[in-house]
Amino acid sequence: MSPSSSLYSGRLLSSRPASKGLVRRLLNHDGSRWVRPSCSLSMNGCAAGVGAVTMHETRVLPAASAPQEAVGQLRAAVAALNADPPVSSSGIIRIEVPIRQRGDAIEWLHAQRQSSLPRCFFSARAPLPDTPALAVGISSNGNGSHKEQWEQPVSVAGVGSAVFFRGTDPFSLRDWRAIKRFLSRDCPLIRAYGAIRFDASSDASVEWEDYGAFYFVVPQVEFSELEEGSVLATTIAWDDSLSWTWQSAVEELQSTLHEISPCSVKVNRSTLQTAIVNLNHVPTKASWDLAVTQALRMIKGSQTELVKVVLARCSRYITDTCIDPLELLACLKVEGQNAYQFCIQPPDAPAFVGNSPEQLFHRKYLNISSEALAGTRARGKTRADDFQIGQELLLSIKEDTEFTIVRESIKKKLEMICDEVVVNPSKALRKLPRVQHLSAQLAARLRNEDDEFDILNALHPSPAVCGLPTEEARQFIRDYGKFSTVECTLDLLVGLVELKVSLLLELDQHYLEKDIAL
Repeated sequence: MSPSSSLYSGRLLSSRPASKGLVRRLLNHDGSRWVRPSCSLSMNGCAAGVGAVTMHETRVLPAASAPQEAVGQLRAAVAALNADPPVSSSGIIRIEVPIRQRGDAIEWLHAQRQSSLPRCFFSARAPLPDTPALAVGISSNGNGSHKEQWEQPVSVAGVGSAVFFRGTDPFSLRDWRAIKRFLSRDCPLIRAYGAIRFDASSDASVEWEDYGAFYFVVPQVEFSELEEGSVLATTIAWDDSLSWTWQSAVEELQSTLHEISPCSVKVNRSTLQTAIVNLNHVPTKASWDLAVTQALRMIKGSQTELVKVVLARCSRYITDTCIDPLELLACLKVEGQNAYQFCIQPPDAPAFVGNSPEQLFHRKYLNISSEALAGTRARGKTRADDFQIGQELLLSIKEDTEFTIVRESIKKKLEMICDEVVVNPSKALRKLPRVQHLSAQLAARLRNEDDEFDILNALHPSPAVCGLPTEEARQFIRDYGKFSTVECTLDLLVGLVELKVSLLLELDQHYLEKDIAL
């Protein structure tokens, strides 16, 4: 695979940098080296025991004509709820107000300037033209057909933390279950958004410390952008066993609601108005060439099973002006219809921004869909040129070998956990604004919904972003990558009803990959 475009990039940015913006936020406002701030969030759900919280509820208020009215309704509803609080020792309640006008989620988030609150943003990808037949059905939970009663958001922005999940050990089944305690089929729009480290056993650089080995958050206040309207919602979560009582939760929520701006702030969606003052790469070209040579030697040799490894380098930029993460996000979204955009930012921490066309897997009841994406060529300047480049990609032996490794690895892992694995199409072109890839779509049927963690554990990281076999490739990256903050993020969009995991590969500011496959 050739050096990737920004569509594969994850970017770590400060939302409040000094006069010269260091993209990785290694400097404080006074120019000193950035150190990890103290973070204050609600409650860490990972410390809980087993079993769901005792109360899940969604309340829908009358529709508002504008966001200003919706904010007032939410404040009044929370006050009324506090006057007659639930008796449950644990629970999660979502209160939402439909808004008759469509708002812009990025512009709403841009208006929320509370520096101490976590924030997040996720945007859906446009539907693919072809979907394997197995994944189209909806009635797969064994209880007959089920019609969706809610509209999927186009984009979602959130601030604050009703409950968060963060740990220093690798993401485990226990952590997965801790998140699921707060998610329910009856409340499909209560969602957790966050990130999992690519390799939690390696050392992380200082700016990643607030993310831990994984970090997920259920926002306190959430703005959902719909096709023909929008929704403003608030979520309150409490658990006496975690020393986060109803009273603590409602007081924190009321404080956040008091700071919420009902207005939106326009975001620059054109080219970022900044210039690069300094740029350096890690590793250097000499070290990079050495790693490539060693990878080829191991792949050709007989002493290892390594057949593919994805190497990367970090590019560190110093710019002459501050780079607002949301402005960068807005620029990516302009040409990102066929990709997922995201921004994750714990309180007082750097922002992690990215734009990726890849989806690790999507679950709806027992139906699983996944995809293989590998092999890259640029888009042509003319239609004829673009067609010729696409045909060269389809016919390339090297690219086909790389792509087949990825597709067959995903297929084999799905077959270990699922039934009825279907690959269709088995090889096609996925055209994006700047590049085009080889792609395949896969569908399968879980034997049990509880096996969803096994799917995540098996597919992440995929050969497209790590290599094959996974552990051999990951060890090679540790030994020769010269770069320890390889990350990937997961977008857990719908919880128990519909789990959408979007693989977003990150190598600090600028991602440059080179696949070594024979």
